[in-house]
Parts: sequence; C-alpha cells; structure tokens
Amino acid sequence: MDNFQNTNKARRYKAHVSIFGTTQIHLRNPWTIAMWSVAFPGFGHFLLNKYFRGCALFIWEVYINQTTKLNQAIVFSFIGNFEAAKEVLDLRMVLLYAPVYLFAIWDSYRTTVDMNNIYTLAKREDAQFNSFAIGAFEINYLDKRNPLMAIFWAMTIPSIGQLYVHRIILAGFTLIWTAIFIYNSHFLEAFIYLLNGNLAKSNEVLDAQWLLYLPTFYFFTIYDSYISAIENNKLFEDEQRKYLRSHYQNYIFNLMKVSKVTNMQIFATFEHSTYLELAITELEEHGIKNILAIPLNNRLEERKLFDNLHQSDGVSLISKGMILAFLFSTVGASRGFILEWGPIIWGLIGAGSGFVIGFVIDLFIKKVVKRKQRLLRGKNSEVILIVECEQRQKKHVESILWNQLALGVAELNQTT
Repeated sequence: MDNFQNTNKARRYKAHVSIFGTTQIHLRNPWTIAMWSVAFPGFGHFLLNKYFRGCALFIWEVYINQTTKLNQAIVFSFIGNFEAAKEVLDLRMVLLYAPVYLFAIWDSYRTTVDMNNIYTLAKREDAQFNSFAIGAFEINYLDKRNPLMAIFWAMTIPSIGQLYVHRIILAGFTLIWTAIFIYNSHFLEAFIYLLNGNLAKSNEVLDAQWLLYLPTFYFFTIYDSYISAIENNKLFEDEQRKYLRSHYQNYIFNLMKVSKVTNMQIFATFEHSTYLELAITELEEHGIKNILAIPLNNRLEERKLFDNLHQSDGVSLISKGMILAFLFSTVGASRGFILEWGPIIWGLIGAGSGFVIGFVIDLFIKKVVKRKQRLLRGKNSEVILIVECEQRQKKHVESILWNQLALGVAELNQTT
C-alpha cells in the first residue's frame, strides 16, 4: 500500500486531477493543434492544457481583431468588395497582428512535438498520479464520460460540453466569451427574426465583425469536449488497470485444484468502470479476500466509426470535420450577407458541408488508406475477475457480480 501513494512527486507523470479539472498529457497530432491555432490563436494551446498562454493569445486576438476591424474586412473580401475591405481595415494596428498570429501557430506545433516526447517518457516511467480530488468548492475524479454526450451538450451552448467533462477553467472562460460574442453579434435576435420569417430584419441586425468569431468558437468547444471525453476515458482505464494489477494480483490461485476450504472459484468479466471496483470492495466487505483481477489487452480488428463511453482510441473521425466546419461556416456566413438566405442559413449550410467533407476525408484516410486497427464493436470484456469462495457463498457472490454489471459470470466447482 505504501508504494501506491497519490503524491505526484515522480519526475514525470501523465496526469493531475484537481478540483478545477483533469490535466493530462497524451499524444496529439501537431498539425491538428496548429490548425486550431490558425483558426483562432490560443485554441491550440487550450487543447494542450496551456491555459495562461492560450488566454493571452485569445484575448490579444480579440483585441487586435476589434481594433483593426479584421473580421469586417474578411466579410467584404468574401463578397468581392475589396475597396470596402481596404477602407475598413485599420492599417495602424494590422502589422501587429501577423507576428503574434504566426507565433501562436509555430508555438502550438512546437509544443505539441515536445509534449509528445514527454508523454512517451512519462508512459515509460509509468509513475502513479492522483485520481481523486475533493475541496471546499468542488469534487473531481476519474470516471468515464460518453464522447457523444459531450458533443451533444457542447452543441447546445459552448462550454456545456466542457463542464460535462469537468474542464472547469476552460468552461468558465468559454461561457463568458460566448455571452460576449452572442450579445454583440445580435445572433439570437437575428435568429428569432429568422424563425419568424423576417429574413431582411434578421440580416439587418447582425453585426458581421462580431458574428465571424462564432463559427470557430462554437466548433472548437465541440471538438475539445469530444477529445477530452475520449482521453479521460483512456486515462481512467489505464489508472484502474494499474491499480488492479498492484492490489489484486498478489494472491496465487491454483486454477486446476481448488482447496478443500474454498471449494469454488467464480469467474466474471467486466468492462473498466467504477462498477468493477464497487464489486470488489463489496466482496471484501463480506469477508471474501481471495480475489484475482486480470486486466486484458483487447484484440484489435476492424475499426468502429464512433468512440463511445466504453471504447476509444483517441483517433478521432471528427478532427478534419470540425476544422472544415468552421472554415466553411465562416465563408458561408460572410457570403450570406449578399445571398438570398442570409448569413445564418448559409453559415449552417457551410458548417454542415464542411463537417461532412472532413468526416469523409478522415474516414477514407483511416479506413481505406491506412486501415487503422481498432477495438471490436460492442461491449468488450476488459477485465477477468476470479473469486474464491465457499459453496455456501456462491449465490451471494454471483448476485454481487451481476448487480455491479458483470458482462458474464461462470463457476469452477471441484469436489474433493
């Protein structure tokens, strides 16, 4: 027990759980991170959990964009009014934009490469990290979250998906800026006019300068929530696997010959979840101490299309979809100011088109070209639990295992 302290004092460790969220290092694609910095300086650093640098770059982007009227100039450029774009752009400040913008892209790429190397070293060191934090204002713990639910909540209001996966700092930051962008762009007001069929009034009230922040901002929070759910699930499984190996592989079982005293062995299979530990601790409370837990390495075969609550490999099929969604929606919203259906509808059309194109590209690359391997679909047995007990305890042990969502239960009964 003493060598399993949650001290986070190792030279390198993969994660830290605090009341403000779970901060972890995991493998990332440097080009994907760089593309989010292209979309909005600071976003790439947020994905790397570098909040101070991300906030600084984000606030600078908003300040310099508002000062130079860059978004308004982008809208004029997309609709072909280049003279208006030149007139609205404040050249006194625009030259300050490029160096910081390029730095954000370069630094996010460079940092991703460095952190991938650090992750490799931390994984090899395999040091223990804390998995539970409780304080006066909040509780945080490793557990599984459904990536599709993260997407759903993130699609309602930016920041809600991040709250679902307990990224408290980033959720609070994005919630504040969501209110700022929505209010100043008059988006909700325009949306209500659009629902009432007053397209002309909807277009009239929209502020193009503030509106162009929304597509990138919206799709980033969806992507961040989804990826965070996936990686948190993987982290939970890794931590539980290590815990089980440390605490429940000390007892030596003789599978071929059951002892005269404990003349029964019960086998059960589980997914990695808190229910598994609930089953083990409940068995221990009833005096059953001979428990062996064997985490499995699942067979890799044909890929599944979506990560879910129980399975995830961190290779997302929505990465390019989210990036193209904000690019196409930005263009669609800009062009929509001169098109019949207006910027909101064309922004939505652009977002949907971009996501579908990106999804198909990812599907083609990962399924047809690279043929990446993934876990089998459906619920997989991820842990084998073997319990030695007396004959009279059999029904009670099986009841505990089934109640804690065992995937299967079998018994080995040898009379002596």
